[in-house]
Amino acid sequence: MSAPQDGPWLDGAAGRLVRPYTVSNGRTRPTTSMDLLSLVMATGATPLGYLGPEHSQALERCAQPTSVAEIAGHLGLPAAVTKVLLSDLVDCGAVTTKPPTFHDNPTDRSLLEAVLDGLRRQL
Repeated sequence: MSAPQDGPWLDGAAGRLVRPYTVSNGRTRPTTSMDLLSLVMATGATPLGYLGPEHSQALERCAQPTSVAEIAGHLGLPAAVTKVLLSDLVDCGAVTTKPPTFHDNPTDRSLLEAVLDGLRRQL
């Protein structure tokens, strides 16, 4: 069983005790259109109503513009669940989203090499 400091959400041996779609109340479709590269940023507005712990964690990640994919990775949740959580935050005015911006050519070799270098540094 989990240690008291671990809280009810994690167990050292078993991992996450709550199924990902339980976090989104079974919802699979976000109310706001966004893709994995969409940038999300906190507005500074205090969200009204109850937010779960995952909502709060996602909001903390949005202090600077952060991609949906990066937020999903930090939360350890599937992208579809993360999009639902983020759309909840958009709906209550706590975050805004912006579509990804590309250079004139998204397949530009220098851009792809920069991405590859960044990924290698993370490993």
